[in-house]
Amino acid sequence: MDIQVAVLCDYAADYQGKLCVQGAFDTLFARQFPVIHPACALALRTCIVPEDAGDHKLGISIIDEDGTPIDKERMPIVGDLKVALPEGASFLTRNLIMNFQGLKFEKAGVYTVEVTLDGETISRTPIRLVMVQAEA
Repeated sequence: MDIQVAVLCDYAADYQGKLCVQGAFDTLFARQFPVIHPACALALRTCIVPEDAGDHKLGISIIDEDGTPIDKERMPIVGDLKVALPEGASFLTRNLIMNFQGLKFEKAGVYTVEVTLDGETISRTPIRLVMVQAEA
C-alpha cells in the first residue's frame, strides 16, 4: 500500500473517490501550553495493488519528539482494514479520513502523525507546535 497523500487539515471529505482537503497545515501557534486544538482531520489517499489484498490492521498515532503518544489511553487508534481489488484491476485508490477533536499538546515542539499498517510505519507527517507571545 502506497500513501500518495498524508496531510493534516481543517476539513477533509471524499466525494465520489475525490479527496477534498481544506486548510492543510503543518504548524499550530499557541500562547500557552498545554493547548487543545479543537478540531482537525488527517486526510490520506492510498494506492492499493493486488499484492495488498487481505486483512490488515491500520494504526494512527500522534507522537511527541520522544515517541510518546499525546493520548496514551486512546493512541494508537487501530482499526481493521479489509483490502480487495476488482478482478483484473492493476491498482485502486481509496481515501481515508480521520477526524480529531480536542487534541491536547503538552508542550511546544515537533510532533508526528504516524500511520502504520500491520505494525509497520507507512507514513509520517510532522506537525510543529510553536509558542507565541501575546500582543501588547
